Amino acid sequence: MSIAGGVEKSPSRGASIHSTAMQIFVKNNNRWEGPPISGPQAAAFAAELKKTHIPIDHVFAHTCYLINLASTKPDIVEKSVNALVDELERCELLGIPGLVLHPGSHLGAGIDAGISQIADLCQQVIERTPNVRTRILMETVAGQGTNIGASFGEIGLLLKKIKNPKRMGVCLDTCHIFAAGYDIRSEDVYARTMDEFEREVGFKSLKAIHLNDSKHPLGSRKDRHEHIGKGHIGEEAFRLLLADSRMARIPMSLETDKDEDLKEDRENMATLYRLAKASYPP
Repeated sequence: MSIAGGVEKSPSRGASIHSTAMQIFVKNNNRWEGPPISGPQAAAFAAELKKTHIPIDHVFAHTCYLINLASTKPDIVEKSVNALVDELERCELLGIPGLVLHPGSHLGAGIDAGISQIADLCQQVIERTPNVRTRILMETVAGQGTNIGASFGEIGLLLKKIKNPKRMGVCLDTCHIFAAGYDIRSEDVYARTMDEFEREVGFKSLKAIHLNDSKHPLGSRKDRHEHIGKGHIGEEAFRLLLADSRMARIPMSLETDKDEDLKEDRENMATLYRLAKASYPP
């Protein structure tokens, strides 16, 4: 949901499509810095959530897209660390329990070096934010270029290297894992994929889910989101996921294209409600 006009405007936008969970940015998603969130803004955000009946535990945030903890460029590393600290502090002010982060792109240094650097820098960020409870949620990625996190093994290794489990977690993106080669389109392959997720990462670490279909085929390594049921993943995968009891209390968010009237969000929500055998409010 957009935070245009202030972060406190986002809950009413979520409520307008009958959402019970929501993802937001806590500042401009393409800038290193942004104006601070004031105390009155944070209070208004909490009041709006209460009014719209969206629990704060069902809200999570996404970092700006500039952050790259695996970068080989010292200035980008410094800016990334400072930006992540800032966004975690913003989330804490708002009471948001999780902040989704793309692990990073190693730019040719290699996956092992990238994972070690990401883990070390996350440890530094956690040490710089001792009074913050918000978790850093490592997002599964599609595997474009030198991006880290396309395999469950890479995500699991990152979590093992960071010694603060209470401050870490995972966000699973359906489009990304499909693009990375994990099939979820039928009951058998869905079960195998989720078994591997449990082995390599563990459902105890899963704190958020992005529900996106894919514009490109299985294993394409291309991160292009499509509306639910209209891409290469198809409806059955989402039906299986929504019926999976392990996902029952995990907040889920759409990241599909939409216009200002949110018509596309309503259509996707209606599809998801139908797949969950629930009635979407008119």
